[in-house]
Amino acid sequence: MQKGHLALWNECLRLIKQNVTEQTYKTWFEPIVFESYDEQQKTVLVQVPSAYIYEYLEQNFVRLMAWALTNSFKASVSLKYRLVTDREHKKIQEWEGDRPSDIEAPQATTRGNRAPTVLDAAVPQELNPQLNPKQTFDNFIEGDSNKLPRTVGIAIGEHPGKSTFNPFFLYGPSGCGKTHLINAIGVLTKKMYPQKRVLYVSARLFQVQFTDAVRQNTTNDFINFYQTIDVLIVDDIQEWINAPKTLDTFFHIFDHLFRLGKQIILASDRPPVDLDGVKDRLLTRFSCGLIAELEKPNVQLCVDILNSKCRRDGLKIPADVIQFIAQSANGSVRDLEGVVNQLLAFSIVYNTHVDMRLAERVIKRAVKMDDHPLTIDDIIDKVCHHFGVSQQQVFSKSRKRDYVQVRQVSMYLAQKYTKMPAARIGQLIGGRDHSTVIHSCSTVEQRLKVDRAFAEELNSIEHSFKLKQ
Repeated sequence: MQKGHLALWNECLRLIKQNVTEQTYKTWFEPIVFESYDEQQKTVLVQVPSAYIYEYLEQNFVRLMAWALTNSFKASVSLKYRLVTDREHKKIQEWEGDRPSDIEAPQATTRGNRAPTVLDAAVPQELNPQLNPKQTFDNFIEGDSNKLPRTVGIAIGEHPGKSTFNPFFLYGPSGCGKTHLINAIGVLTKKMYPQKRVLYVSARLFQVQFTDAVRQNTTNDFINFYQTIDVLIVDDIQEWINAPKTLDTFFHIFDHLFRLGKQIILASDRPPVDLDGVKDRLLTRFSCGLIAELEKPNVQLCVDILNSKCRRDGLKIPADVIQFIAQSANGSVRDLEGVVNQLLAFSIVYNTHVDMRLAERVIKRAVKMDDHPLTIDDIIDKVCHHFGVSQQQVFSKSRKRDYVQVRQVSMYLAQKYTKMPAARIGQLIGGRDHSTVIHSCSTVEQRLKVDRAFAEELNSIEHSFKLKQ
């Protein structure tokens, strides 16, 4: 029977292939492996090589796949995705795709950009909390920089409004995980108390809704709606600094919720004392609960975050690449995730393994140049340009004096400005071994002591790196 279902699946792929480019089909659909079809549940189980592919398919091709499945199986069929994360220990992850009925359902407008009305407040069960279900405490990795906020967040999620942590004011630099943490609190609350009205809203959206309410003369409806929330989570409140009317309105909402014992969670890129323009009456309320700083993660926590993401998504990234990414991402969790996603995309599209050279290329594009260490490619490019030779000549086996000099200088500067071991440097500069790198560094160091013109040339190259101390 499954053999017949495989034929139906192949027909589904044929229909998809007719509606996408050849490159798109090869990249996103060809890696999918059909496993089985559940006649009773009307569900097709497929295996995907990574969570990234599952997420991309569901985000970009869900309607196309639903149409193709319906035409092939002559029924309303849904997809179930399976990822084998550890074949040796038979560990797997599974995700349910959107059902066709859900895909075609019209989107509710209750939580759109328009201002909420009193009618929205009258139908609590229809409130969309606007939470990201993927940002949970399970994948918020604990470290020294976030232990206190994470612990407090769990306590709030388990007992919203009943602890001394109300309001909970979280602050920290961009990319440190604030949005993830406050989302995780909301997700945990909804899991433990499904009946509670939980709402996540950005400060900007709140301000847009308020402006809309003023324009439509429905400000009272707007305030009434927000005063029905049990757990109110507001992100990026520093954006209200120059919005006094929005702040005054939020004060009334805050005061009402606080007196009723409702939980309030606020996130900002700075502490309350640095919110210039916010009136004292609101600042004192922000400060009466708990103020917690979320610091940028150190290198070890970045490594732990990356390893966790690799295990969760079934990725295979070498340890030295993990370490390099962690050191280069400037303590930004957002940069970490962006680099990993780009690495995976590159490896899928170009059918190549994730290695150090690919990581260097991606880091160069994903992280600001002024904020990350030089790469081997940066160094070789600068040195070759200075001495007027090509990289191909440097990587060759030629013992020509000019090429050897560039090779040695490149190895010396690579060891000075990167954290790579000698063996890795040699491998990336013409496939030499670590002893060649050590010898080259020693030769350059000795020459710098006796050759002033040579020292000035190196100084010129290093100055072009903008790393001269």
